[in-house]
Amino acid sequence: MASFLEDITPFYGTGERNGKGQTLEEFLEEYDPYRYKNPCCTTDTVVFSYKDEQALKEGRLKVLLVKRGNHPSIGCWALPGGFVNLRENLEDTARRELQEETGVSGLPVEQFACYGDYQRDPRARIITSAYLSIVKESDVSVEAGDDAADAAWFKIEMEPETAYEEDGWEKTEYHLTIQNQDQKRNAVILKKERTGLVREKYYVVKEGGGIAVDHAAILAQAYELLKGRMHSGQNMHFPCQSAE
Repeated sequence: MASFLEDITPFYGTGERNGKGQTLEEFLEEYDPYRYKNPCCTTDTVVFSYKDEQALKEGRLKVLLVKRGNHPSIGCWALPGGFVNLRENLEDTARRELQEETGVSGLPVEQFACYGDYQRDPRARIITSAYLSIVKESDVSVEAGDDAADAAWFKIEMEPETAYEEDGWEKTEYHLTIQNQDQKRNAVILKKERTGLVREKYYVVKEGGGIAVDHAAILAQAYELLKGRMHSGQNMHFPCQSAE
């Protein structure tokens, strides 16, 4: 097949032919990207909000969730997100899906994790890049769209329940609560980590509590990351708009 890219100049390397005597052009013409089954790529975005500067300093945050209007996890609350288009950068997918499902646009987004357990979605092998953002709640207006049946802010709290060591892992169970005036959801998240020059850290859902798939784990990881930055005194000011 022809090259996926119009300009292949950066990929010539030393310009020599490969073991089959092919130039780059000849290699690409013969290459079949569908020879192997490919996983699908998605993004999910955790958007936190705060009422005012005092609420931000005190760590009183809300998180933006959408109610799934289609399978899988229909009727559950989830993070806004969706599939990456073929010619779309990941951060652009995160912003596009956020706007399509909640009406919120123009936020800065930061990639903070990747979730790729092969059993996390019944539709296909799906790998998700997770993004984080924060905004003053009064600066945005939320309206559900696309396949989201609803979109709403939820107050969020997360507290450690137990901490222990097992098989070389440091493990902590967290109780995660999200609630607003209409409903309340509780989840239990297990964080396990090993420290050293190579550090491993995983967040796993033990009890989902009506939150879709592994989204409670993604939310817990984002919340802990943001709270850690706030406690360390990092810059507490976040722009509402980002350069498109």
